[in-house]
Amino acid sequence: MLKFVKNHMESIEGIATYPMISLLIFFVFFALLFWWVFTASKAHIKEMGELPLDNDNQ
Repeated sequence: MLKFVKNHMESIEGIATYPMISLLIFFVFFALLFWWVFTASKAHIKEMGELPLDNDNQ
């Protein structure tokens, strides 16, 4: 079964670009997430951290 899929995928032109695009999307997502974590204000992080412990029902 794997040989059939491998041979079929090798016959598609430009198939090597898909792994590169997925790697680029993965890298950009985590780079932006990393940047957001280090630039987020400490007050916002503290407020979000205390949110589950907030007993005020509005």
